[in-house]
Amino acid sequence: MVRKSGTLPWLAGMVATNGNLSTDPDPTTLGQRWWSHVQLLADDRMEGRETGSPGYTRAAEYVSQQFRALGLQPAGVSGYLQPMSFRVTRLDLSGSSLELIRGTEPHSVPLGKDACPVVSSATVERLEADAVFVGYGLSVPELHYDDLAGLDLRGKIVVLVRGGPSDMAGSLKAHFQSPEERSKALRAAGVVGAIYIVDPTTPDLPWPRLVNGLQMARMELSDPGPDGYHPLPMSIAFPPEAANQLFVGSGHSWKEVLDSVTRGGPLPRFPLAVRVRSRTRFARTSAQCHNVVGLLPGSDSSVKNEHVVVSAHLDHLGIGAPINGDSVYHGAIDNASGVASILEIARAFHDSGAHPRRSILFLAVTGEEKFLLGSEFFAAHPTVSGPLIANINIDGLWSLFPLRALEVMGVEESTLGDDIRAVAAEAGVRVDSAYEPNRVLFIRSDQYNFIKRGVPALFPGIGYDRGSAEEEMVHNWIADRYHSPADDGKQPVDFVAAARFNALMGQLVLRIANAKERPSWKPESFFKRFAR
Repeated sequence: MVRKSGTLPWLAGMVATNGNLSTDPDPTTLGQRWWSHVQLLADDRMEGRETGSPGYTRAAEYVSQQFRALGLQPAGVSGYLQPMSFRVTRLDLSGSSLELIRGTEPHSVPLGKDACPVVSSATVERLEADAVFVGYGLSVPELHYDDLAGLDLRGKIVVLVRGGPSDMAGSLKAHFQSPEERSKALRAAGVVGAIYIVDPTTPDLPWPRLVNGLQMARMELSDPGPDGYHPLPMSIAFPPEAANQLFVGSGHSWKEVLDSVTRGGPLPRFPLAVRVRSRTRFARTSAQCHNVVGLLPGSDSSVKNEHVVVSAHLDHLGIGAPINGDSVYHGAIDNASGVASILEIARAFHDSGAHPRRSILFLAVTGEEKFLLGSEFFAAHPTVSGPLIANINIDGLWSLFPLRALEVMGVEESTLGDDIRAVAAEAGVRVDSAYEPNRVLFIRSDQYNFIKRGVPALFPGIGYDRGSAEEEMVHNWIADRYHSPADDGKQPVDFVAAARFNALMGQLVLRIANAKERPSWKPESFFKRFAR
């Protein structure tokens, strides 16, 4: 029975029965095996693995087969599968329109170029209302900060800039920009619609690809529950380049707002001199899909009912608008890479015959690209009876260059941060926190649904030095490949970096599963409030 977490040689590849990770002489082979999973899951035959699609089902069958071969017990509702159902809304951009009315004169906004509706189950076909600029649109009671306070917003459409003041803690900024919290605050203020200006200061998805994504099927859980996402009747995204037309006649300009955003300071709030008229055409259907869940049972009867969850999302965007002649959004790095990593971590436990004290759940979730739906469902309806005590979520393993640092979101929030720092230190790897807080990535992947249920979590990835060639490679990858067909199985990767990352994560999971105490939130953590 394993009782100690052991140590980590820098090229460790498998968990040994004495609790250590043994050194594999050929890490390139380990990385190539990891990449072979990625290539299979990102193959054209998987059709981009969109939630509810036949391609996703084929990918889930592959993961189930791998779980079985690795000796993981079925831990779903039906074998390895946990089914769920969705409401589906699909935008018809060609049948939609948007006008900004100044006085009595309507000015048409070209959809796709200057704006794009964001549809949901709450979207209405027609809506017209006055507009008000509300800065970042954040309402943060802990800081007595409220962009909505003192404004008459009932029956209005708000215009806001995604992001937040530079002096606001990243955890608060992230939480209160989550769809659930944002919608809750806006609905409480009587808002009927929102126009979101994309944050111009943070590198993220290029606008044409964002529009492509918004025209794909939007999904929600059939029963989100009282704490789930309850969207507004109208939501529209604007690129920064088209934002000035919203401010004409208001006495303010987009340049004025942009200057304040760039400085990171507070933003003004004021009525806009436009009335927004939205006409949205969409179709509604339903869909079914499933998570894939495998269990490595714990060996210590006193704690085996406690579960460490190792997760990655299996879904991607499916088939969409062609780019350079390719219409399959393969999702190799995002996130066949994460699924491949949890398979390789499970393989390390299997091949060594290790038996950690606590149980380990290997979880491939659906619907991450649909606002984290699969993990939301699993966190609300776990398929195991014992408590979930930790989540390590792997999403987008940018194995583009050698592993010298980890970027770990959540590293300051719980004792899991101490664990990953200890494991990384043994390997000579530096641990950094989030590089770009305004991207609020900590709420944009599946660990967040565990956090909201009180489960300490980490979102680790391969890091880099600020201002380095590696940072430029990451930004170029986002610009050229993120959410595009170019995120495929043919792109260059660093196999050794991937093998080292997987070894680090395997050692981390083993350390958590064997620890004397379960992980806990740090006293100063904002997320401690969710502890149960």
